[in-house]
Amino acid sequence: MALSDVKCRNARPASKLVKLSDGGGLQLWVQPTGSRLWRLAYRFDGKQKLLALGSYPLLSLAEAREARDDAKRLLLAGVDPGKERSLRKADSAKDSFRSIADEYVDKLKKEGRADRTINKVKWLLGFAYPIIGDKCIREIDPATILAALRRVEVRGRYESARRLRSTIGSVFRYAIATARAETDPTFALRGALISPTITSRAAITDPKALGGLLRAIDAFDGQPTTRAGLRLMALLFPRPGELRAAEWEEFDLDSSLWTIPEARMKMRRPHRIPLSKQTISVLTSLREVSGGGSLLFPSVRSASRPISDNTLNAALRRMGYSKEEATAHGFRATASTLLNECGKWHPDAIERQLAHIENNDVRRAYARAEHWEERVNMMQWWADYLDELGSKNARVISIGERGKPAVPSRASTLTPTATVHQTPRRASNLRRSY
Repeated sequence: MALSDVKCRNARPASKLVKLSDGGGLQLWVQPTGSRLWRLAYRFDGKQKLLALGSYPLLSLAEAREARDDAKRLLLAGVDPGKERSLRKADSAKDSFRSIADEYVDKLKKEGRADRTINKVKWLLGFAYPIIGDKCIREIDPATILAALRRVEVRGRYESARRLRSTIGSVFRYAIATARAETDPTFALRGALISPTITSRAAITDPKALGGLLRAIDAFDGQPTTRAGLRLMALLFPRPGELRAAEWEEFDLDSSLWTIPEARMKMRRPHRIPLSKQTISVLTSLREVSGGGSLLFPSVRSASRPISDNTLNAALRRMGYSKEEATAHGFRATASTLLNECGKWHPDAIERQLAHIENNDVRRAYARAEHWEERVNMMQWWADYLDELGSKNARVISIGERGKPAVPSRASTLTPTATVHQTPRRASNLRRSY
């Protein structure tokens, strides 16, 4: 007697397995635990076999009968439904989002992308894997991807959610290029996510306030390597990651030059930075502390790894500066603002020193000048200007004033210590007066 939806719904478990037949080999197995599973009994090549179709009510009676009929058609064609199911699962695993994402990441590695970029992509994809990682990429629709994005967005990480959408889209476009997908479902999700509020990194651009910050750095009572790192951020204004991962072999103190390899640059181009006399003084003292290894700023946990990306910001907090007042990255905005305001240097020279790339394609094709001689003079002028601002007896000066600084270099000697880094203590609630 054939089954009905009522019989399936009312099927109750017993102490032993109960099998309810629908005909054609289709059975509903009612487990003692209460679960109800669809099974198809069939013969192939003279052997009795069993095929699992799914569970009720996720797979309805009508859907189970359709699956039974599909299996019967395969049998008539001389194909084992069970083997065909296994082959489809293998193909699905091969074309899963996770496997294709792994290929995409491997492609980025072969293209020479920075380790930081690779790790960021992996970190973002990790948010998607629980929902779409094991799904066949051709079966993933916009709604499923949106569910993965919402899990990030609901935590208030709006920018991470937007970047995850972009990264998932990159995987889909790679799948399209390798003939394993036909469309990019993330295209339909544009505008579906909450737009993050863009806030610039805090930076001090008032000369008097900058002088107070420089004096606070000089008085910092933490690790000498951390104090040196803050001084170098002010003098050289690189991206914090470029400084904290710097290696001694990149520096030529005799030629007053720091060459950052392209692998560590955001725009994948090597970058040269002229070294002022003050910078060389800081580096010379720093070598006495951390010169035994390859890194300028080795981690306390491992000499082969640099300090964390939070070390310099934590030091600023310890000095009493909140994240709304000063950040390590903010030294770039400080230098850019004051160097442009003084009117002494060509804007292109300042942009090249900041390692910025021209957005306009046509202008970028022509704006290839390094402005090297001007940048050498500019970096020494900047160091002298910081010396004057940081002097305890400094008057309030204008960034546009000409003339040499009236005070000697304030680059002081670092005290060697056995420990090269420690996590700064919690920032004081007291603010330093300028």
